[in-house]
Amino acid sequence: MADERGRFGVFGGQYIPETLMNAVNELEEAYTHFRKDPDFIRELEQLYREVANRPSRLYYAKKMTEDLGGAKIYLKREDLNFTGAHKINNVLGQALLAKKMGKTRLIAETGAGQHGVATATAAAMFGMECVVFMGKVDTERQALNVYKMRLLGTKVVPVTSGTATLKDAVSEAFREWTNRIADTHYCLGSVMGPHPFPTIVRDFQSVISREIKSQMLEKEGRLPDAVYACVGGGSNAIGSFYHFIDDPSVQLIGCEAAGRGVDTFETAATISTGKLGIFHGMKSLFCQNEYGQIAPVYSISAGLDYPGIGPEHANLHALGRARYIPVTDEQAVQAFEYTSRMEGIIPAIESSHAIYAGMEDAKKMSRDKVIVITVSGRGDKDCAAVARYRGEDISL
Repeated sequence: MADERGRFGVFGGQYIPETLMNAVNELEEAYTHFRKDPDFIRELEQLYREVANRPSRLYYAKKMTEDLGGAKIYLKREDLNFTGAHKINNVLGQALLAKKMGKTRLIAETGAGQHGVATATAAAMFGMECVVFMGKVDTERQALNVYKMRLLGTKVVPVTSGTATLKDAVSEAFREWTNRIADTHYCLGSVMGPHPFPTIVRDFQSVISREIKSQMLEKEGRLPDAVYACVGGGSNAIGSFYHFIDDPSVQLIGCEAAGRGVDTFETAATISTGKLGIFHGMKSLFCQNEYGQIAPVYSISAGLDYPGIGPEHANLHALGRARYIPVTDEQAVQAFEYTSRMEGIIPAIESSHAIYAGMEDAKKMSRDKVIVITVSGRGDKDCAAVARYRGEDISL
């Protein structure tokens, strides 16, 4: 948990320009009030049930379990949520909060496009104006999600600065928020940025671990031995971990995008290669060059190629409570293909990082062990990219 200054150990805080302090303070005050408001909680739970299709299924992957020959594998099916990913959990909460605050406009950043689609969906539902910033590189590799956002009435702004990927989209969204605070809420998509964003996003995503815990007790009469989730900024992972943090018997494993390998410059594995720094309003671990500047990162996954990690994850790593392991593009693609063939489930390439790590560990575990892997989203958005990765001439 963060302290009153928004710190998780030495990580977190509010490293922002004075022009944003009023907006951040307003947001913190509103969230502190509404998070305990019975009407707000009731409305959000109704949105989860009626819009997001919660609770999401905890699916026993029987064929994978039998084929791998080790631990029993369950998949937490966030890919079955409305809009196709875990992102809707946080967006519904923030959009409702923004509405209560009297805001009429939402802005957001997006990498793979799932957060952008979720924000566009909520804006359409709530009758709000919406602008989404997306790196130009990502608009090209996730063209389907760009079309979805526009179809939903959202303006998509391709960001050409820097590496034209997720970090640059975040920077542009903060810049836009600074210019128009009065009627605008920045619907940040991950557990990063200045306090109170890491706590707000964590709380809205923690519905994942709350459900996993109750579903596991119902299905197995026990807690899982380990929970796996992919990590970029870290929203689905902290959501999957949160209600297990005080259960030391449950291992928490975050799976980072190693890209072409942690021994190369083409990686996004922050825990494996990063150093302490300050960026996007928070103190955390970041991929940096020899001069301490934020380094370009790479991953086949548009949703994981962020050069940092949320401060709560950095703290869980520092405390040794969670383990973070790198998974390469090739390993993620193998898991993408294997899960599709074995279970008839096409996972997001982001989720495939966690599936690979879970598969490898499951093989080494005894049959009385049970693991849960969060499938953070569905993979139809990634089929063309994976086909091209495999050398197929395809246009979708």
